[in-house]
Amino acid sequence: MKLSVRISCLFIVLSLLFTMQGCSGKKEVNGPAEKTEEAGNEPEVKKVDKAVKEESNITDDKRIYSGDDDSSVITMYLNVSRGNYADGSDHSWDEINTYSAYDYEKMGVDRYKVEGILNIDETGEGINENSFGYGETVPNVSVQVRGQTSSRSDQKNYKIRIKDGRGEFRGQRTLNLNKHKNDPYRFLNKLSYDLLEPVPQLIGGRTQFVHLYVKDSTGSVSVNAVPEEASENAVPEEVSGNGIGTQEEGAYEVDLTGYEDYGIYTMVEQVNRTFLRNHGLDENGQLYKVTFFEWDKYEEMMVPYDDPLYDADDYSSYMEVKGNPDPSKLQEVLSKVNNYSVPIDNIIEDNFDAQNLCYWMAFNIMTGNYDTGARNLFLYSPLNSERFYMICWDMDASFRTSYNIWRERHDGESWEQGMTKFLGLRLIRRMMKEEKYREMLREAVEDIHDNYVNNEKVSKQVDIYRDIVKEYLYRDPDYENSQMRTPDVYDTLTEEIKLEADANYEVFLESMKKPWPFFVGVPTIDTDHNETILSWEASYDYNDSEITYEYLLATDPLFEDVIDEGRGLSVPLAKTFVLDPGTYFLRVTAVNEEGYSMECFDYYEIDGYGKSYGCYCFKVGRNGHVSPYK
Repeated sequence: MKLSVRISCLFIVLSLLFTMQGCSGKKEVNGPAEKTEEAGNEPEVKKVDKAVKEESNITDDKRIYSGDDDSSVITMYLNVSRGNYADGSDHSWDEINTYSAYDYEKMGVDRYKVEGILNIDETGEGINENSFGYGETVPNVSVQVRGQTSSRSDQKNYKIRIKDGRGEFRGQRTLNLNKHKNDPYRFLNKLSYDLLEPVPQLIGGRTQFVHLYVKDSTGSVSVNAVPEEASENAVPEEVSGNGIGTQEEGAYEVDLTGYEDYGIYTMVEQVNRTFLRNHGLDENGQLYKVTFFEWDKYEEMMVPYDDPLYDADDYSSYMEVKGNPDPSKLQEVLSKVNNYSVPIDNIIEDNFDAQNLCYWMAFNIMTGNYDTGARNLFLYSPLNSERFYMICWDMDASFRTSYNIWRERHDGESWEQGMTKFLGLRLIRRMMKEEKYREMLREAVEDIHDNYVNNEKVSKQVDIYRDIVKEYLYRDPDYENSQMRTPDVYDTLTEEIKLEADANYEVFLESMKKPWPFFVGVPTIDTDHNETILSWEASYDYNDSEITYEYLLATDPLFEDVIDEGRGLSVPLAKTFVLDPGTYFLRVTAVNEEGYSMECFDYYEIDGYGKSYGCYCFKVGRNGHVSPYK
């Protein structure tokens, strides 16, 4: 149990029109922002013309989705082999699948990879001259495990990179294969992406179901390989077992001898420079993959680009730099967001697209995605623009309510529902205090609900995915990791997914009536007055409704052993008796005049249970010193 606090060189943005010119317990920061220094004059980095102010907003080129077939499954045949020491690919397949991201961090080395020959059957009719990898006899890709937490799983996610000069697959050179082992349905991420595609205000991504076979030619043993006698439709001897062919042979089916069935995956389009180009966006702009970022003014992120101390790796705790490395634009925006003397209206108008922000929130609200906001998104800004845009990413925490109830798992509850899930972000806290932005959000949610994410549209997609996934989920190798052990349970819970969109809409409406979540401070013990002082941030209510507070103090995280409590407190402060050494749990709830309530942001995570929301854990030492539990 632990305490957690929520939280190439072608410029093609022809759709932009630039005609206007002009010159997790965290406290709100008031006062002037620090002055940001100018970025250095690195010749390889294109600079932003700060005199240019766009009049129109970017749009995703939706034509890219025209060839999508949500009901299709393509087959990938991957024959992996050892590469060379110089590029870190001289490893076995067993090694690739042994180490997690955390192991590599401890070892201080880059992730191992192997080489491979990749063949892709898109039609189910075999490999032909139009297939990727047709005729290949030497490795055309490199492969490594992808993901962070998921890299600890026995079923890995893979990143397949197509080598230089070896072509592309559907305009992509990085192919992300996600197993989504922790997704009980194995299609939630794809469902969310497919629902996102037509939304004009948002940038989406292409997805594709993939059936993966892997042949290990690295020298390690593949214990589950298909036995030779099970092989069918063998190709001529010179290519048998390699999954390759020659143009003279014409179309062929891959000989499965030595191949292991890896089951069903979802391929998700990698957000990178190629992605930007393919979607009609500016590949020379700034692009960041958010790791954990709440729009605070982090010192590590404020070092000027021309400073000898600047190091892009210092960003890694907050975000990964994926595009133009010059951080000056983002640094300037961070300074403004954290400077309360700069009106939020000015910041939104100059540095964001309010519709993109509101629709990004609205879409995640309507899908019930509770694992976003401070993470699982990309920030993008075109080169000659001061504006940043949100790009959705990794949405497999969507549509989980029914499953969590079935498993009696407590996630995506309390403030992680509706609008309040975004209030851990300083930018959104400031924005949502303005009525016009709250109204924009309401309108965006209404639009998403009416036209893109509702029970009817979700039902249509779920019926497609359920029939596809069940074919793989209830056989090896995926059955061993199936969280719903029978198809009947799977069918029942997928039916319940169809009801979640409209329920999420109702949850949003209610969240707009509640006081805001807040953070609890570290208690202090006043031995002179024989009392312990409990304190927390003040909550906020849109309508200036009077807010009172109530608290529970207990010795357990589920508050079954309450040792003190208080209600009807008009200030964010309470006093109780001097606490003996030990571990304590404090729950604070804000209640407005209308009777709507909201717990504090703090939560305590319990193995097998999930989150105890509104639960701040702290320890009292023998000397009376109080510290948050970590």
